[in-house]
Amino acid sequence: MDTSAILRGAGLRVTVQRIAVLQALALAPHTSADRIHTAVSGGGIALPTVHAILGDLASAGIIRRVSLPDADRALFEVEPDDNHHHMQCVRCGRLEVVSCTVGAAPCLHPAEDHGMRLLEASVTYRAICRECDSAPADAPRIPTKEQERISND
Repeated sequence: MDTSAILRGAGLRVTVQRIAVLQALALAPHTSADRIHTAVSGGGIALPTVHAILGDLASAGIIRRVSLPDADRALFEVEPDDNHHHMQCVRCGRLEVVSCTVGAAPCLHPAEDHGMRLLEASVTYRAICRECDSAPADAPRIPTKEQERISND
């Protein structure tokens, strides 16, 4: 990924910090600002700077902010033009990408648009993954990597 070209193409100044954040996010999709900060902390980038960079990248359309029900932190991904949705296990927190059946945004249309031009539809399917569904209800939950990642953020 040519991060410098991506930043310039969006009209953003190319900085070492922006490149580091964008590269960290490309390596770990569906990541929180705290996890990105941990990944780039060796570069001396402060957490507020990571938040500001993520805001700039999202505003420029380079990344997408993913807000999940019952989540206290947003996650970010580098696929803003890939029209897809998400499926999340309500027990372990596992998150998977679900392709949009129509393909182009918006793939869903409301019954009433209230005079607004619809840009996108964001769907989160709430589910129980196979592993959680087959575990006994009273079994202790061993956090998956995804759940550990979400709960550590």
